[in-house]
Amino acid sequence: MDTNLGKLIKALRVGKKKTLKQISEKTELSISFLSQVERGKSSITLESLKKISEALEVSPSYFFADEPAQPKTTLRRGSNEPTRSHLSPFIYEDLSGDLAHSAMEPKLVTLLPYDEKGAPFAHKGQEFVYVLEGVLTLLLGDEEHDLYPGDSIHMDSSTPHNWHNRTPQRVRFLCVNSN
Repeated sequence: MDTNLGKLIKALRVGKKKTLKQISEKTELSISFLSQVERGKSSITLESLKKISEALEVSPSYFFADEPAQPKTTLRRGSNEPTRSHLSPFIYEDLSGDLAHSAMEPKLVTLLPYDEKGAPFAHKGQEFVYVLEGVLTLLLGDEEHDLYPGDSIHMDSSTPHNWHNRTPQRVRFLCVNSN
């Protein structure tokens, strides 16, 4: 459980003069769950963080910034060691940097073998996915698509969707969300 994430959520909520009830109504997450997250007593999924971000009118990457720096351009050097996010069951690397008021949220995602966690969800904006390695199964509304290296899809994020890896190999893909 990350108490810093909870503190950030609470500080932003209070700064925007929003109540837990208002955030609960916008996110369809319970008031008690939101309170536990803010107090660092409960873990949060990427799906829930996206809902909270939308309710607070910020990008989910807002919660990953190490420092409040606001550069006009971000150059990010590659890393050989992706990190497992405490927010999701897969490996998630935020590639956005600290650009203020970013219109998109790029991330490198790694799904481990046979990773089929989570139900489809929807959010505001658009999403672009480009498969780098493995076979990504994309659930999109009532459809299911297998995407191979070099395949991509650009979609409206308001359509319920999710990703799965149904193979014994890892899957890596670039995902870019617009805000």
